Amino acid sequence: MRKSWVLWVLAIAITLASAVFQRVTGPSYPARGSTKVGGTDVKYRLIRTHPRGDAEVSVVAATPITGALAWKRHKTADSWIYVDMQRRGSLLAASLPEQPPAGKLEYRVILQNNGERVTLHGNPVIIRFRGDVPNWILHPHILAMFAGLLLSARAGLELFQPSPSTRYIWPAFILLTIGGMILGPLVQKYAFGAYWTGWPLGTDLTDNKTAVAWALWAVAAWRRSPKWVALAAIATFAVYLIPHSMFGSELKHE
Repeated sequence: MRKSWVLWVLAIAITLASAVFQRVTGPSYPARGSTKVGGTDVKYRLIRTHPRGDAEVSVVAATPITGALAWKRHKTADSWIYVDMQRRGSLLAASLPEQPPAGKLEYRVILQNNGERVTLHGNPVIIRFRGDVPNWILHPHILAMFAGLLLSARAGLELFQPSPSTRYIWPAFILLTIGGMILGPLVQKYAFGAYWTGWPLGTDLTDNKTAVAWALWAVAAWRRSPKWVALAAIATFAVYLIPHSMFGSELKHE
C-alpha cells in the first residue's frame, strides 16, 4: 500500500511539470535565440503576445549594430512596412501598432553590422494582441485550473491503492468546472472578445481540450467507477501537454 504523502508528492510533481510546460510552450511564449551579426553575439527575445497599446520590440545589441523592424497584418497580402529601430543605450527598439483584440501581426527584426544583414529567428514572428483581463478573474481562473489538475492527478494515482478512495473525484470536477467552464470563458471574453472559440464555433485548442477534460470528469463524477476516473485523469494530464492557446482566437482581416 502506497502512503498517501507519496501519492501527493507525485501529484504535485505532475502539476508543476505541467505548469512549466504550459509556461514555456505555445504561440504566446516569446521567440528566443542567439546569433552573430558581423561577428558580434546577439541574444534576442521577441514577444508574441501583447495587451492594449503599441507593442515595443527591443533587442540588446551593442554599437555599431543597427536594425529595422518590418511588419504586416497576419494572413493578408499587405506589403511589408519597415521602421528604423532607435538606439536607447544598449537597446535597439521600435513599436508595432496596436491591433484590436485577437488581431495578429507578422514581424521581422533585421540587424546589420559590418556589411552583414541578419534576420532574427528566420521566419516572421506572429504576435497576437489581447484585451486586459481583470486580475479578479484571471488569478482565480489559473488557480482553479491547476488545483483541478492537482486533484485530477491525485484521484488518478489513488487508483494504485488496494482500496481506492473516491473523495478526490468531486473536488477535481468542481474546480475544473469553475476554472475551465465558468472563469475560462470570462477570460476569453475580456481578452479576445468572445466567450467561446472552440468547437463548433472555432478551432481554439484551449477551449476544446478544456471541454474534453471537463466532460470526462463529469462522467467520472456521475459513475464514480475506476475506469472513468482513470480515463479522466489520463485525459486531463494529456490535454495539459497541448501548448496553451494553439489555434486560438484570430481576428479575420477584411
